[in-house]
Amino acid sequence: MKVKAITRSDDDYKRDRKSDVHKIQRNYDPVLHPFEREREYTRALNATKLERMFAKPFLAALNGHSDSVYCMAKHAKDLQLVVSGSGDGELRAWRINERNCFWNTAGHRGTVKGVCIMPNTSQFISVGVDKIAKIWTMSESRQPAYTYHGKGAFTGVDHHRSDPLFATSGSVIDLWDVNRSEPINTFEWGADTINAVKFNQTETNIIASCGTDRAIALYDIRTRTPLHKLFLQFHSNALSWNPMEAYNFVVANEDHNCYQFDMRNFSKAVVAYTDHVSAVMDIDFSPTGDQFVTGSYDRTVRIYNTKSPKSKDAYHTKRMQRVFAVKFTMDSKYVLSGSDDTNIRLWKADASERLGVVRE
Repeated sequence: MKVKAITRSDDDYKRDRKSDVHKIQRNYDPVLHPFEREREYTRALNATKLERMFAKPFLAALNGHSDSVYCMAKHAKDLQLVVSGSGDGELRAWRINERNCFWNTAGHRGTVKGVCIMPNTSQFISVGVDKIAKIWTMSESRQPAYTYHGKGAFTGVDHHRSDPLFATSGSVIDLWDVNRSEPINTFEWGADTINAVKFNQTETNIIASCGTDRAIALYDIRTRTPLHKLFLQFHSNALSWNPMEAYNFVVANEDHNCYQFDMRNFSKAVVAYTDHVSAVMDIDFSPTGDQFVTGSYDRTVRIYNTKSPKSKDAYHTKRMQRVFAVKFTMDSKYVLSGSDDTNIRLWKADASERLGVVRE
């Protein structure tokens, strides 16, 4: 007589031989799973959102100023050095890695309107509404190394990439030699006040400016005549050149938008960037040239991809007020914002990036 018995090995029904967790038996007949496609779509959507859900972009707040932070500057080679100026005339130098202020002084009478760090040195230039531009060495004496007197209040400053020249904006654009007490050239084109001036970092003789007459103007420091002028519907507060594409720059406008222009063709904007709901106060490109950060009167910091008109990220905290200054760090990993609540905040450029010690 034959006896047939059903025998099964436990190894065939367990996930691992050392585990007691049994496999889940499934019947893949599509008739039994009418909502399989919808269920898989929901799972994929949730998996995509996880990085955004657990993102923590805010890193630290640099406290020290007692008034609104109106301007900031970064060093082209020292990734940790940042200089800031506030509404009470105070200047501070920060180390981002230590997150503390290592140098400060009362630099100006009134608001500091612009700062820029001189290339290949640890010196920096500051300008204010007191009609004075000063060069500082961050020494223990806390006294300026050089002082330059202008004819009117300054609104901004920027330094040439290699030559000992810097440009200041105010009622006119003045071009200064570091070794001279008077400007070596003056540019003007009908604007009452020029809000910002920037050197092109590739075509280093080109200057762009934006003023209260709603115009964007281009100048060549080798000539005494302006190159081109374009009028917008509202005036612009700041501009920034693309470091990788010498002919492109983006302006921060009062109509809540930012506009990218190609200086070879000024007929229209290449891209209009939206999403802000109030005036855009400052703008800065990342060193890679594919992103830029904006700070606005609507109390938010937004990061844009240059090819997309919509913002990639929007940063805000409950205590953050109107943002007047923003900067991308030179390693493209962090963003700095200076706001009306006297704080400088440090953010991650990629909100969901994991930071920590990398083990071998």
